[in-house]
Amino acid sequence: MIFIIKVTTNKEDRALELISTKVKKANLLVYSLARPHGLRGYLFLEAENRESAEEAAYNLPYVKGIIGKTVTYDEIKNMLEPILEEINIEKGDIVEIIGEPFKKEKAKVVRVDKSKGEAVVTLLAAVVPIPVTVKLDNVKVIRREKEESGESTGEENENIKKETSDDEPKINKDYETSGGLIPDDY
Repeated sequence: MIFIIKVTTNKEDRALELISTKVKKANLLVYSLARPHGLRGYLFLEAENRESAEEAAYNLPYVKGIIGKTVTYDEIKNMLEPILEEINIEKGDIVEIIGEPFKKEKAKVVRVDKSKGEAVVTLLAAVVPIPVTVKLDNVKVIRREKEESGESTGEENENIKKETSDDEPKINKDYETSGGLIPDDY
């Protein structure tokens, strides 16, 4: 049976350590203890019966209590087994920052460190380019560098050549100058 334990927010790790220590000392029938990623203020405890779960969480700091309903593994599987997404951010991409300090700012990616899950970006709105390190979770790609430089077709290149050949500058050869930039009658 899997029980949900309510704990103080941001103290999940400490509560997990305290419960784990108590289970080892008292030799309780608790099989596993998990802190789900992204779910703050709760722990999952798998135990033989409700009495073992209550004894494991009873009278500990940061532990507020056990929620009455038990859950199945299928209900919490997505919280315990995170789905790894392919990181698809490259150097030169234009991104929008969705994290707090620079929220809704656009930036250009300078460097990507996939092992740390970070990207170094420069803000486009800034006058002086200052490198800022942000988590990859806090950015979303707006435009790729490859799309920006884009490959044009042969027909487009011919049309561009025709337009430029028609628009050659016409020079008036009848106009005489003395050679200076300032007119003589100035």
